[in-house]
Amino acid sequence: MDDFDLSRLLDKPRLNIERQRSFDERSLSELSIGLTRGGLDYCEITYSPGGRSGLDTPVSSARNSFEPHPMVADAWEALRRSIVYFRGQPVGTIAAIDHASEEVLNYDQVFVRDFVPSALAFLMNGEPEIVKNFLLKTLHLQGWEKRIDRFKLGEGVMPASFKVLHDPVRKTDTLMADFGESAIGRVAPVDSGFWWIILLRAYTKSTGDLSLAETPECQKGMRLILTLCLSEGFDTFPTLLCADGCSMIDRRMSLYSMLYTYIACYSGQYLEKCALSMLKHDTEGKECIERIVKRLHALSYHIRSYFWLDFQQLNDIYRYKTEEYSHTAVNKFNVIPDSIPDWVFDFMPTRGGYFIGNISPARMDFRWFALGNCVAILSSLATPEQSMAIMDLIESRWEELVGEMPLKIAYPAIESHDWRIVTGCDPKNTRWSYHNGGSWPVLLWLLTAACIKTGRPQIARRAIDLAETRLLKDSWPEYYDGKLGKFIGKQARKYQTWSIAGYLVAKMMLEDPSHLGMISLEEDKQMKPVIKRSSSWTC
Repeated sequence: MDDFDLSRLLDKPRLNIERQRSFDERSLSELSIGLTRGGLDYCEITYSPGGRSGLDTPVSSARNSFEPHPMVADAWEALRRSIVYFRGQPVGTIAAIDHASEEVLNYDQVFVRDFVPSALAFLMNGEPEIVKNFLLKTLHLQGWEKRIDRFKLGEGVMPASFKVLHDPVRKTDTLMADFGESAIGRVAPVDSGFWWIILLRAYTKSTGDLSLAETPECQKGMRLILTLCLSEGFDTFPTLLCADGCSMIDRRMSLYSMLYTYIACYSGQYLEKCALSMLKHDTEGKECIERIVKRLHALSYHIRSYFWLDFQQLNDIYRYKTEEYSHTAVNKFNVIPDSIPDWVFDFMPTRGGYFIGNISPARMDFRWFALGNCVAILSSLATPEQSMAIMDLIESRWEELVGEMPLKIAYPAIESHDWRIVTGCDPKNTRWSYHNGGSWPVLLWLLTAACIKTGRPQIARRAIDLAETRLLKDSWPEYYDGKLGKFIGKQARKYQTWSIAGYLVAKMMLEDPSHLGMISLEEDKQMKPVIKRSSSWTC
């Protein structure tokens, strides 16, 4: 079973409030375990996609199975204020509506990655029109010729963002796209294409509308994106070689090389399995599918074997022998045990584990990245055992990874000399701020989805309760600073749209866990490799 099968449920009407099932913590946990064991077909529940069009009063907030929190209505109102229209049609949401900020920069644009939680909120509320329009408009922009200075970008690159320019005199609307030529650092957005395919699948699963994904334009768009991901070169690993700053963490944070778990998960299980479910089996599609399947086998084995870290694996690395030669080497990447940072030994619990940031010759990036680990669970890149271990780690290291505001984007922060070398003395990424150990409320929806899939909804409930004490009062900041996430970020925008949408999506998934089917994939048993623990050289 490649993913959750909602096809038999997609034509059922939305339930009235009186018929809506109420999930208490116990029944929600039982349902989540059912999701983990065998997908939605395992559970006796009803999925009810919206049959309405337009952008009306939110249905979901009117049928809360939990007591509706006062800030839900405020969140919907703020989300609707962020909607961007092109020739009278809604096409996305701007990054932030912070009118108090003096510098707009590019926060008045529609970002592909930023729109995803907004899109999911609208889909879960039965409002697919804006999502369909967004998918078509960004697909159109993909076809533009893309140049940065005198260099032409790959044909499949999706824009990082776009802006609608209104001419009140001529009464015309024009789209202006940014493929990285205006971005800070001039880095092309690697993850925009990944998010586009993931959102296309979410739209298809939510609405049951297969016609959009099957259009020649969408089929070509998917193949172009996958061609960039599956291109062959001098790589000896199946992970994707990218520049630093090409994703959500769009500044120097030492995430380049065979890019860290964040991108590895997208270019692996999540992105490619989403595409597998939508690509046609014609001549061009079949060739692309065959390449995807080969990559998935290699990538699953590579990430599960070499990126996974738990107490026992850490102990094994600590005892590694170096300078091994031949295919029988245990320390395949010649990692120097003395390079293990001190914080890892204190951070690693006896129960729990996570996928590290990166591994390359003689170096392991032991940092925790929340997005990559949550996506690993949702994509089934993590085995069921690894998924549960990630949840165990979050619970046992709650103060470090959640603190007073969910969720740390990365842990720990880079400080002192390392900060100067790695970030180039970046004043925005100082320790425990922004990408460097900052706390990002948008990650709440990914944490909630991972919790539901692993049958641990109480973790999500605890995180949401924590966020509800601050988010509305603080005007929905982009991120929080400090070791515990106590302070509003020093350069954080207020009314950040994906902070708002991330909260709404988290709430709606807890109300109706069948929404998880839009974004979660089940493991293909044929791709499950046998994972063997590396033996210490002294054993």
